[in-house]
Amino acid sequence: MARGRLALLGAPTEVRDYAPILRWLLLNCVAVVAVLALWYFGLLQSLLSSDRTHISLAIGVIFVATALHCLVQTADVAGQLVAARKVKETILANGADGLHIASDGRVLTANSRPLEPSVLTTHIANLLTKANVIGSVKFDQTLLLRALADRLRNKEKLGLFVSEALLRLALLGTAIGFILMLIPIAAITNFEADNLKTALSGMTAGMAVALTVTVTGISSALVLKFEYFMLDNDIAELFDIITETSEIYVMSALERRPDARS
Repeated sequence: MARGRLALLGAPTEVRDYAPILRWLLLNCVAVVAVLALWYFGLLQSLLSSDRTHISLAIGVIFVATALHCLVQTADVAGQLVAARKVKETILANGADGLHIASDGRVLTANSRPLEPSVLTTHIANLLTKANVIGSVKFDQTLLLRALADRLRNKEKLGLFVSEALLRLALLGTAIGFILMLIPIAAITNFEADNLKTALSGMTAGMAVALTVTVTGISSALVLKFEYFMLDNDIAELFDIITETSEIYVMSALERRPDARS
């Protein structure tokens, strides 16, 4: 029965490679359930109404937009993982000695079987192009791998920046809340009961702003950091597959060419 369910989703390796999307969905479903629970018990409405600065609402909007960005990048990396494994399987089955670039830009094996379009295929095409340009001189792929790693890491830079920015917004809200607390105290001219009551009411409102923004900012930043931590692990796995396939199979095949020399 379990095998039947896996067959519907795809091969076991494909099911594993699409696990990043499932992890994202699981984490954000938990977050949505938590928000709905706060709404049901009236805590969320109370928090939003007590924040006169509306910074917590802005944090929520930024969090949703960034989480969706993480979903898009996670789906892209998951698709690249599936494609990279197909490319590796094709090279293992057909060999890397006859890899060449066709006139339409596709990378073909010796028996003209095309490699799956992917980041790995693009990297192999760059290696083949470099080998053709350099000619008989051996080369390494260090610079190409560094450039590829930078491009892959760009997928998570926005999330890391936003998560840090949310923490700064939380600190900003805390500072604003304390300022709002101190303003009523500075306005006290006498210690009559009515004046003290007004001052205490203003201090409570300022404390509510400080705590609301702090809790919203820190919790949102933690969730985003965890999402992009999982994305970073997926990118590292993809880069490992690219490095292993290109270094062990493609580079070895290029060095076995008759015109290769030290």
